[in-house]
Amino acid sequence: MGKKNNDIDRTKEYKNITVNRKAYHDYEILDKFDAGMELMGSEVKSIREGRVNLKDSYVEIRSQEAFLLNAHISQYTNASYNNHEPERVRKLLLHRRELLKLDNRVKTRGVSIIPLRMYFTAKGLVKIEIALAKGKRVYDKKQAIKERDIRKEQDRELRHYR
Repeated sequence: MGKKNNDIDRTKEYKNITVNRKAYHDYEILDKFDAGMELMGSEVKSIREGRVNLKDSYVEIRSQEAFLLNAHISQYTNASYNNHEPERVRKLLLHRRELLKLDNRVKTRGVSIIPLRMYFTAKGLVKIEIALAKGKRVYDKKQAIKERDIRKEQDRELRHYR
């Protein structure tokens, strides 16, 4: 029996293109969503080369549609005059109920939508993982660093005794 499309190996479900590490440091992640993106051909080729930066980017909801702002996708070097703007506004593709949920949560004070990572699916589609996030205070960041250092020290000690 041959494999069907639904029998895709789940261990190779996606391949990260870029991860927004700063988001995990600066924000407390409340909820995550996966979204598709409306891209031009030259953008996809540039993404395949890994020339993407999600730092300082965010998602905004305008008239029942989500848009990714400040995400930098470098211009594709081999493209002709049809090249794209590196920091253009890109439409995100989400289900209506997800958009409504995001819109309702963003209206509460201090909650924003940020991109966490961009990745390829098993089918080769470009997806972006976005999250509802609440900004951390300086003392929260320091506490997280302390906890991480303590955890590292404990792991070192355990490895030493083994």
